[in-house]
Amino acid sequence: LASKVVLPTVSRVALCGGTHGNELSGVYLVRERLKRKVEEEEHISVVTVMSNPRAVQQCRRYTETDLNRCFTHATLSGPVTDKTPYEIVRSQELNTLLGPKGSPEAMDLVCDLHNTTANMGLCLIAYSDCDWISLHIYRYLQMSDIPVRFIHFDLPLNEAYSLDSVGKHGFAIEIGPQAHGVVRSNILSTMQEGVQQMLEWVRLFNSGTPFEGGKVDVYTMVKNVDYPRDFETRGITAAIHPQLQDRDFCLLRPNDPVFQTFSGETLKYTGTEPLYPFFINECAYYEKGIALSLARQRSVGIPSIRSEREGEQGKRKSSAEEMEEEEEIKGEMEEEGYQKLMEYGEESDSLNGQYK
Repeated sequence: LASKVVLPTVSRVALCGGTHGNELSGVYLVRERLKRKVEEEEHISVVTVMSNPRAVQQCRRYTETDLNRCFTHATLSGPVTDKTPYEIVRSQELNTLLGPKGSPEAMDLVCDLHNTTANMGLCLIAYSDCDWISLHIYRYLQMSDIPVRFIHFDLPLNEAYSLDSVGKHGFAIEIGPQAHGVVRSNILSTMQEGVQQMLEWVRLFNSGTPFEGGKVDVYTMVKNVDYPRDFETRGITAAIHPQLQDRDFCLLRPNDPVFQTFSGETLKYTGTEPLYPFFINECAYYEKGIALSLARQRSVGIPSIRSEREGEQGKRKSSAEEMEEEEEIKGEMEEEGYQKLMEYGEESDSLNGQYK
């Protein structure tokens, strides 16, 4: 794997905020950019989008249904009537503007900005663990001394439900803890820095800078865990245990406390495999029946990459061929046990407690 993987330039980037109208870091970051009319940057065209203006106006997560669950192939291709919820209509508008999803016309990169009430710090959340663009951006952020993690939701593209899945490459920037409807300057500053570094990486990549391969840690989501519930009323009967609260990405081992019932009893983790909890006690997930999510951490090898030069475009592959090639490279790397560990790859242990 000595040769570099050559990828098309990332010339069109969409930066979206307000997909959830009460997650205010993204709302204010986007407002500022729109006010300053920042669109053309060197080597990139950046489109800044307020995704859900109605929900932003009302400072609510959504008005009728969760916009960030409306980007599956089924919802995007469904019929629209005058009774269709606003967010479904809006998802189809955004798909026209930034997609169409899965097509050659889609934005090269869609970055969607979110906040969480959980103590997760800064995370990139994506549907692929072999999208070399997203993983190299993640690595660049790590090297810029921004504490960051990469969460992988293992879903095929047509089932991927969030706005960032509309681009050829895409991820959400998720940052917390921040209460919904509140803006905290330290959280906003970290998001601004993350966005700045992401755009800086894209500029460097597009201008021909090569990026060396290496290894990165990825958290692949395994399952969601619901709150204990009353059999008849379906109301919750316990809260997150004090020993687990705010301990996102701290390994949860069998028999560790997870919940404390309202009568004071401790309920322990009954799983057999130690896993990493995240989105612990996220405010917006009570309605979704999620108390926390659990992930498996693993190391992923990424190849050296550079952008294609003029004259190489003729050899461009379809996105299906590109994905097939990425899977092949990933397979090769796993077989070879890809050992080229960079010295700065060992820093991810010291990330907790950065945002308390």
